[in-house]
Amino acid sequence: MTWSDMQPLLVQGTVDTLYMVLWSTVVTVLVGLPLGVLLVLTDKGGLLQNTPVNKIVGVIVNIGRSMPFIILLIALIPFTTWVVGTFIGPTAMIVPLSVGAIPFFARLVETAVREVDHGLVEAVQSMGGSVPTIVRKVLLPQALPSLVSGVTTTVIVLIGYSALAGAVGGEGLGSKAVTYGYQRFDNHFMLVTVAVLIVIVTVIQLIGDLAVRLLARRGRAAA
Repeated sequence: MTWSDMQPLLVQGTVDTLYMVLWSTVVTVLVGLPLGVLLVLTDKGGLLQNTPVNKIVGVIVNIGRSMPFIILLIALIPFTTWVVGTFIGPTAMIVPLSVGAIPFFARLVETAVREVDHGLVEAVQSMGGSVPTIVRKVLLPQALPSLVSGVTTTVIVLIGYSALAGAVGGEGLGSKAVTYGYQRFDNHFMLVTVAVLIVIVTVIQLIGDLAVRLLARRGRAAA
């Protein structure tokens, strides 16, 4: 396959991959962030200590993290069809991608929030700060560099998931690699597809690392 033949396939595959990853990242952050904070707040000694809730949420998160994505993808076909109207295509893949990444990101959020200095929390409490105030003014701002790092890691994981999803009907670079590379024994196209994925991951990692450094530097300056 010549470069002129490969170019439109690679462009379309990249667009589909970025589309799936972008929207699944948005859903993952919107759901996983409060879920991770809830795990911290309801834990023993937390601001909203509630052992039953913490255990239930923890079990759900652990089950979601331990399930292989390909099995989750197949198991969610009825739910995906109900939500989107189909289980094939980039838009449909946003559902399993989000469901698969939410538990992973929630644990990263939990770890980041636990690292916040408890003395800051106690200081705000002593001034009459409510739990929502503590979360907004202390926990999330202080954990922001770690949260951004967690988002970066999650995006990279989602790129890997999207390649797998693409191989089973989700389009994207994974679909193009299987259809035009593997099934047609075109190793050159396969290598080019892998190279594109490596470039995407590298760029995202560099942007994430830069954001973390800038946030950390700003935090030190504010201190």
